[in-house]
Amino acid sequence: MAKQNYAFEKRQKEIAKKKKKEEKRLQKSKVVEDESQDEQPISANDDT
Repeated sequence: MAKQNYAFEKRQKEIAKKKKKEEKRLQKSKVVEDESQDEQPISANDDT
């Protein structure tokens, strides 16, 4: 019987966790950009 490679399994879990965290961060930054774009045209028209 082959022995399990726990280090490999742990590394794969860490990679999956980092990937999920990065996807969440990108989604949050996209939401923030969308909100800021909605606000920018209003402030750009104030100086005219």
